[in-house]
Amino acid sequence: MSNIGYHVPVMLQACLNGLNIKPDGIYVDVTFGGGGHSRAILERLGPKGILIAFDQDEDAKCNLPNDDRLIFIDQNFEFIKNHIQYQNLLPVDGLLADLGVSSHQFDVDERGFSYRFDDAVLDMRMDRTTGKSAADFINTATETEMADSFYYYGELNQARSMAKQIIVGRQGKTIQTVADLKGILNPFAPKFKDYKFWSQVFQALRIEVNRELEVLKSLLTQCADVIKPGGRLVVMSYHSLEDRLVKNYINSGNFKGELEKDFFGNPIKPFSALSKKANTASADELEENTRSRSAKLRIAERNPIK
Repeated sequence: MSNIGYHVPVMLQACLNGLNIKPDGIYVDVTFGGGGHSRAILERLGPKGILIAFDQDEDAKCNLPNDDRLIFIDQNFEFIKNHIQYQNLLPVDGLLADLGVSSHQFDVDERGFSYRFDDAVLDMRMDRTTGKSAADFINTATETEMADSFYYYGELNQARSMAKQIIVGRQGKTIQTVADLKGILNPFAPKFKDYKFWSQVFQALRIEVNRELEVLKSLLTQCADVIKPGGRLVVMSYHSLEDRLVKNYINSGNFKGELEKDFFGNPIKPFSALSKKANTASADELEENTRSRSAKLRIAERNPIK
């Protein structure tokens, strides 16, 4: 399998510009996927440049280019510092994170990421070799655990009622497929806007199953030790929950968004944003690539170490 049709890289040129690539630098792509961003970075690196790429999805390995400058780590980026330290490549010149799910993962029915495939099993794990699937969560979680996921991760106002309905529904039979879940939650899907409702439901389950927000927080807090002063942090997110964490961390050095200062009144934050607002896709890209509609790109530079 090649990367053709796997995933069209979003805001590719803006990401490359944000990384400010030096030919002999060390760069990290924590979400390799179809390899679109990684290939473009490699094209700009010289013979001494290095790219470290992460991806826990087995399918991503099929897209690896034959390039000695690429070090591929088939792991989640949650413990990024340890992995790069093991390669003896700390600190790096830039890090790119294209968060979310690839087009390929959405389009392959057996992954269970999309509500379009009724017969698909509810899996949703990025790494199918470990952890609980979405079906496991739905069939074993308490009412409170489910309600919290739907409310906080899917931003669904009927979260409590939905959770109660699932508890009742699973008493009759195990919920395994997309159709099973739809059959239980259909009464909550508003007419003519059901696509938005199902997107929120599936987003909540995916974030829950993959611990996406916890993993993102772990990545961001390690970036201060991973990226050298003057190096770049480039993060693209696709929903407000992720973008809020990225924005707050860049602007304040924490996830609350409240800037703290040291004894001398200096801001305690490792990065500085290179623009106040997030970058969004151009009109041409919005027309060509529907996935770019919700993308927000934030770029920051590592501050000097005092």
